[in-house]
Amino acid sequence: MNRNLMLAAAALLTATSVITVEPTTADTAKPAEAATAEKAKPGTPDLEAGKAKASTICVACHGVTGKAVMPIYPNLAGQNKAYLISSLKAYKAGQRKGGQAAAMEPMAKMLSEQDIINVSAYYSSQK
Repeated sequence: MNRNLMLAAAALLTATSVITVEPTTADTAKPAEAATAEKAKPGTPDLEAGKAKASTICVACHGVTGKAVMPIYPNLAGQNKAYLISSLKAYKAGQRKGGQAAAMEPMAKMLSEQDIINVSAYYSSQK
């Protein structure tokens, strides 16, 4: 290749690599999932996340809607959210010893602080 052609090619490559394109409004619009996740601040209840967690950890005893599957387990549907949060935190910390504490403590230990808020809000919203 002749030297002028090589210099022209190098100049073209350099020129095209520094061209920037400003994003349009459509490019900067956030997807719905990102916008929803951004709205949910720590400590803010997320009912869908609570339902999902309840469906995996709590369902065997308390049912997905908070109606217990056996009479020895309490119904959680419509229960006071603050009471549920307090109870789950106490089970998690090993502070509750009676009743079903032996079963509840390991279940509660699987929950993060946000999970406790979400599950409590979900069950309290059920009727």
